[in-house]
Amino acid sequence: MERRAAEAAPSAVGIVEVAPRDGLQNESEILTPAERAELITRAVAAGARRVEAVAFVHPGRVPQMAGAEEVMALVPRTEGVSYSGLVLNLRGLERALDSGVDEVNCVVVASDTFCRRNQGVGTEDAFTAWEAVAARAHAAGVAPSLTIAAAFGCPFEGETPEDHVVELARRGALTGAAEVVLADTIGVAAPDAVTRLLHGVADAAPGTGLRCHFHNTRNTGSYANAVAALHAGASWLDASLGGIGGCPFAPAATGNIATEDLVYLMERMRVSTGIDLVAAAEIGRGLGDRLGRQVPALLGRAGGFPPGVTAAAK
Repeated sequence: MERRAAEAAPSAVGIVEVAPRDGLQNESEILTPAERAELITRAVAAGARRVEAVAFVHPGRVPQMAGAEEVMALVPRTEGVSYSGLVLNLRGLERALDSGVDEVNCVVVASDTFCRRNQGVGTEDAFTAWEAVAARAHAAGVAPSLTIAAAFGCPFEGETPEDHVVELARRGALTGAAEVVLADTIGVAAPDAVTRLLHGVADAAPGTGLRCHFHNTRNTGSYANAVAALHAGASWLDASLGGIGGCPFAPAATGNIATEDLVYLMERMRVSTGIDLVAAAEIGRGLGDRLGRQVPALLGRAGGFPPGVTAAAK
């Protein structure tokens, strides 16, 4: 892939709040549907306009996500707010449509080994399921996003070839992806790889929305990766209040980017997110209290800058 000059950062970027789904799915403490709906309500009040609210998966495999329909029945239906549900197949999609989601997110893992652990099928079978989901979602007037998981590396197979991810993205766009999400599921990406991969996907799937999902598992650059993605054309970045989350089917895959920390970074760069910094930090601290542990987010501990910003955190 050819090298390009760095793009200037835009004045605004969207943040998809994923704490209610990707955040809570890896927690040993299970929140009730009412508690999850309350978390979503607070996130929306703080300015979140896209929320990954629920997952329509088997509760036996991910008990933290049980009761998706109950959650969706309780969330506020605020103008301009879009709720997404994770689906892996047509059965999950029909549940999602019946519950009134605004968009669906379907995952295809880029490596066969991880895909089988995550979804019980290989990458190609998962892609076939995506094609069926995308077609049905479009017919129902619901936008489908395709998340390519383990886009930067697999815990079982090692490095993920960039060309393979680009090809999956190209095929995804051709089969109906309104948006392609590049997910660093195990936190191994570096900014240069983020830039290359986003440029490759943009070339292969012109006109398709680009979003990134980073984990800070090794504390080696997820926020730098977010900046690289911003410069390389990503319109949306996933983040989780408190920095909670991870994948239960990958060893040690913890540590989503914290919404409050990402908003602070963007504000320091003069990039608008629409998220209230003080409110986000308060929600993150409250999550820690409910989960009985200190969450990874740092803003709630350090406070903002200049002094007085997020002073309630101190």
